[in-house]
Amino acid sequence: MSQVTGPDTGGSVVEPAATYPASRGRAAAAIICLVLAGLLTVPAAIGYWGQRTLNDTQRYVETVGPLIESPEVQDALSATVTDAIQQQVDIEALLNEAFAGVIDDAPRLELLVGPLSAAINGAVERQVREFFASDTFADIWTRVNTRAQQALQRILQGDETRAISLQGEEVVLDVSEVIDEVKVRLVDRGLTFVENAPIPESDRQIVLLDAPRLAQMRTIYAFGNPVARWMLPIVGLLYAGAFVLARRKPRMIVAIGAVIAANALLLALALSVGRQLFSNELSGTTFGPASRAFYETLLAYLQRGQVVVLWLGLVLVVAGWFAGANQYGTAVRTTVTGGLERLGAVLPGDHVGAGGRWVAGNVRWLRIAAVALGAVILLWGNDVSVARWWWSLALVLFLLAVLQVLVGAGRASAPHEARPTSPTVPA
Repeated sequence: MSQVTGPDTGGSVVEPAATYPASRGRAAAAIICLVLAGLLTVPAAIGYWGQRTLNDTQRYVETVGPLIESPEVQDALSATVTDAIQQQVDIEALLNEAFAGVIDDAPRLELLVGPLSAAINGAVERQVREFFASDTFADIWTRVNTRAQQALQRILQGDETRAISLQGEEVVLDVSEVIDEVKVRLVDRGLTFVENAPIPESDRQIVLLDAPRLAQMRTIYAFGNPVARWMLPIVGLLYAGAFVLARRKPRMIVAIGAVIAANALLLALALSVGRQLFSNELSGTTFGPASRAFYETLLAYLQRGQVVVLWLGLVLVVAGWFAGANQYGTAVRTTVTGGLERLGAVLPGDHVGAGGRWVAGNVRWLRIAAVALGAVILLWGNDVSVARWWWSLALVLFLLAVLQVLVGAGRASAPHEARPTSPTVPA
């Protein structure tokens, strides 16, 4: 502890009594910020993903767009539409009626009608599958999901629309446009018997939610939507507050990185459990085989974010160790920075030296600016990905290396200037 003596005090020792309480209060505040941030990271990430996916039409359409490329989803949709058409068109009855006046022998008629009926049903199913794999359906899929997102958002707010509405105890999605397009396609290929087939409303709708779950979702939406929008930025501020308040910043960087990495692993566990629960929910339904495709596609953005968060935590741990006062970190830091500064020292030109002197005097905030630029690039467009993370990290490391090279050039250009010496701190 430092001591102060002087004539004003008559040579007595004056103890800075406020130092310890202030230090303890600051350390406690840093720990509180870190703990709160750690507890809120996973809920904030899930809430932000849900809020962005539900409220942003473009993000929602981009999220569900790849679903139609899944064979399992195409099979489920094809089975639903094919069943709706075949239930309303009795192929065997039509064939029996057509051949009634031509073939009087019932056994021979059955031998003919059976294979023909199977062939026609197979042709219907084949045409339906081809339609769902076509660009035409991809366009319809985009339109249907655009209306569905907008309608679902309004119904969560208490409104009802035509595309998505309450039907008794269920929330249903109207797919009439898809069925009508399939019928047109079948008629164009010669299967004219489906043109006037009446498809009831019950077969034109897909049940999304029952009423009790809708009530729960409305409550969650009303409370969670505004909270989810700001929770993730607040978590970021809490991490920043923990860093700013910490007296030993390298150690705090390591702690922040460890907490972030642990939350990434916890989020991965939550996603794994959610996948199983989602599969169990759809088990036994038409979309059961496609449950994995639905889950992986709908949560693709969150899963990419989880991987990036894990890497962020690990890199912060390494960076904190690298910046710390430990033996190995100091050795590595000295070797790297010394090598970069020696490289800068051999750069020719007075302009490089002048620029280097300016960089040396402002290197602290320039390093902060380099890290901030990497964060902006990573988060730009709200489309975090692993590839973008590595590009952002590479850019930050490159800029930090360039700054250190310029620092070396600046110091080499003024070898005779007096350098400030660090004051000796009494033990």
